[in-house]
Amino acid sequence: MMNKSFTKLFVGGLFVALQSLAQVPEENRFTKVVLGEKLDEPMEMALLKDGRVLFVERKGALKQYSPVTKEIKTLATIPVNTKYTNKQGVKREAEEGLMGLIQDPNFEKNHWIYMYYADTDVAKHVLARWELKGEELVESSKKILLEVPTQREECCHTGGGMVFDKAGNLYLTVGNNTSNSNSDGYATIDERPDQSTWDDQRGAASTNDLRGKILRIKPEANGTYSIPKGNLFPVGTAKTRPEIYTMGHRNPWRPSIDSKTGYLYWGEVGPDASKDSERGPRGYDEFNQAKGPGFFGWPYFIGDNKAYTDWDFVTNKPKLDSKFDPAKPVNDSPNNTGLKELPPAQKAFIWYPYAISEEFPLVGSSGRSATGGPVYHRSDFPIAKRPFPAYYEGKWLIVEFMRGWIMSVTMDENGDYKSMERFMPNTDFGSAIDIDFAPDGDLYVLEYGTAWFKGNDNARLVKVEYNAGNRKPEVQIVSDKTGGAIPLKVNFSSEGTKDADGDALTYEWKVSNKTAGTRVFKTANPTVSFNTAGVYKATLTVTDAKGAKNSQSLDIKVGNEPPMVAFDILKGNKTFYFPNKPIEYDVKVEDKEDGSLSSGKIKPEQVAVNIDYMPIGYDKIEVSQNHRGADAAAFASTGQRLIAASDCKACHVIDKKSVGPSYTDIANKYRGNAAIVETLANKVINGGMGVWGEHAMSAHPQLSKSDATSMVEYILSIGEKKDIKTYPTKGSYTTAIPTGQKENGSFVLRASYKDRGTKLMPALSSEQTIVLRHPFLDPELANKAKGTQKVMTPSKSFFVVGNDAYIGYDKIDFTNIDQIDFLVMATTRVGAAGGVIEVHLDSPTGPLVGKTDMVEVKEPAPFRPPAATPAAPAQGNAQTQPQQRPANTPAPAMPDMNAMMRRGATKATVNVSANGVHDVYFVFKNEKALPTQILMQVIGAEFKSNTNL
Repeated sequence: MMNKSFTKLFVGGLFVALQSLAQVPEENRFTKVVLGEKLDEPMEMALLKDGRVLFVERKGALKQYSPVTKEIKTLATIPVNTKYTNKQGVKREAEEGLMGLIQDPNFEKNHWIYMYYADTDVAKHVLARWELKGEELVESSKKILLEVPTQREECCHTGGGMVFDKAGNLYLTVGNNTSNSNSDGYATIDERPDQSTWDDQRGAASTNDLRGKILRIKPEANGTYSIPKGNLFPVGTAKTRPEIYTMGHRNPWRPSIDSKTGYLYWGEVGPDASKDSERGPRGYDEFNQAKGPGFFGWPYFIGDNKAYTDWDFVTNKPKLDSKFDPAKPVNDSPNNTGLKELPPAQKAFIWYPYAISEEFPLVGSSGRSATGGPVYHRSDFPIAKRPFPAYYEGKWLIVEFMRGWIMSVTMDENGDYKSMERFMPNTDFGSAIDIDFAPDGDLYVLEYGTAWFKGNDNARLVKVEYNAGNRKPEVQIVSDKTGGAIPLKVNFSSEGTKDADGDALTYEWKVSNKTAGTRVFKTANPTVSFNTAGVYKATLTVTDAKGAKNSQSLDIKVGNEPPMVAFDILKGNKTFYFPNKPIEYDVKVEDKEDGSLSSGKIKPEQVAVNIDYMPIGYDKIEVSQNHRGADAAAFASTGQRLIAASDCKACHVIDKKSVGPSYTDIANKYRGNAAIVETLANKVINGGMGVWGEHAMSAHPQLSKSDATSMVEYILSIGEKKDIKTYPTKGSYTTAIPTGQKENGSFVLRASYKDRGTKLMPALSSEQTIVLRHPFLDPELANKAKGTQKVMTPSKSFFVVGNDAYIGYDKIDFTNIDQIDFLVMATTRVGAAGGVIEVHLDSPTGPLVGKTDMVEVKEPAPFRPPAATPAAPAQGNAQTQPQQRPANTPAPAMPDMNAMMRRGATKATVNVSANGVHDVYFVFKNEKALPTQILMQVIGAEFKSNTNL
């Protein structure tokens, strides 16, 4: 009989052997299939054994995708809170709402589902259980298991992810519910009086608070829960909550359990600082693993236990003994209700900043939002029709919300990190907010979409199928128009459709509308005319020679031309801002049905215009809150004008009861109920009675649904305090950096307009956003590069290597740009050759618009060690290819040019002569340099304007 140690050794060796024998499957054996789109803020899904997909949307909808009907339908709407209201009474859109969903492990027998949501009346988050009987959510079956008291004055972080383990224990992620606005992207530890909302020591670091935790409970049949053995604090421990499994979390996302090891995995969204400072390390997102209960560091540590400074927010200086100790973390905050001495902090499993990660370079750079994902084991899917290949056995598939990738992470026999690689590297999974395997073995991905706090056309439910045999065609569709006024002619294209097996393909387009019927086209690229208003679904089905089919669809909205919105900069640069310089702008709006701004038919107050400064460490959620608030105010203005022109004033006034209720009473009655808008809009059109008294409300059949909706939205906005900064549609704006903010952030200029729709077609909205960044460009964050090398020597350095090395940036406006200053360093310490920097447009060999003098090699300045030890060893000669970086990603800190020149740097100036918008390439030339020889270190390039802007 084998002993346990031999068995463990044998199993571990077999696991490694199987991993090494399996081959990476070709990407074209996986097919991404879109099941539904245009969702309204989807949050989390539950995958049932009968093939149905349940998912929740933030505003309260529980929805179902049926594999039988191929349709998505709403099963129920849960009343939830979706707003923050600060101490001044100002309302803003909140992250919270209906946040989480999971089915019971015995769902086929008991039909129970669990949802995690924000209560409408009390500041708390609630975990509750319902019976889902077929497609009916049985309201009388509701049982409240757990409540988490919260604050809902300030943003952010809710969590809401759930997973069951084999023992029937439920894990729930709970966000820290702490504001970031005081911390500049560093640790949220503000201990000043009345600032507890900005002190995460009262939440994530408190052993007596459920926020900033992953909880583990055992739901009981009677709707209560018990505490399983093995949580972080035994039941009865003073100043602790026994529900806590792990603590020290900022915003933990989608948890999963490895069915073989029982290890817990999740994604963790980190803070936004983009540089190390005396406050502490820059921000990192994390993917984490818990082999057992523990403390994961926040707000004292980040990443691999990089320590923050114990910061005094009164003096704005570090306290004595300022760095926190991961071996002995102490929570001495006056806001802490739990234990003072905390468990030792555990390091992150994977961690990465905005910039390229030294430890995990494959994750790339740019915006970041770690989500999470499942660990795959074939044995978990006994009924799988299309099981994933053995190559993925035991691997953790993790998805990144902003960067759009899925990584396959390999662990060794001890469960420790070994390596990672891209899964389906040529496929984008942007804005994925949940990912999991269904019982049938397919991988499902729920994609939130592009913009925060609104429904998005690219908010989708998709699945990934693996095909070991004949591969389905890969379908691509596009149209030259997505909608417009009648008559409308649309050119459809299947260009890009292909078959990995080289099979001959046949094409069938179906263009359908319930009123107009269905038309079928058997060509690859048909042209279709539309003469009847409505929303048409155009579906292309492609079939290969063996009968395998795949489809893609898109909607064509006929009968309402989308508005055209342009944010024109009349005077100033369209890529960069120059501090304290004015820009002149003019917002133009034209709509075929509504008219235009210039004609006066569209009023300026109906257009939302935002200008925001985004400092380092800014929170994208807070910016989106402001945008959605400005939109609501502008769009409500349309409703106010419609009411003023209608007969409504005969029965209603704003603040007093008349024949009908006052608008204020209506707003107070329905405030916060997102689902009521459509109901009230239908009532405005069709009339009704019985809610407010015996007087009937007259019907208004002449109103379109869009107009009635605008009127209702205006009424429901009455009484809300608004602190939304809006701007005129034409004017001058001086790019003054707000007091206390550093100047290397971005200005975001945005205009939005929602038209009135038509009698048969809903309203459409359009917007344009321009991001003006600081004119200092970091070489690490170039869009294209050749011959670059990033090392730690012992501080981070970016080198160009060999003649004709280059870095390139996309779409740079040269308006008023007449000079570029390069900050570079060529020293004998690294054997640099020096060289000339040329500026080329549109390609590395495109038009030459300027070049520097020779950057000569210098003796290095006397070496002084950096203030902090670097986080990772040198990366050797690894080549780096910078990736696309969204314009709204916080910029890196600008170096002190004078200090760098004292250390041996050279400022090399180019006088440039160019106009218009171009890709720009900085080409480094020295024909005498060896192919592997460093030419120079590049610290950055700053665009200059000597023009009187």
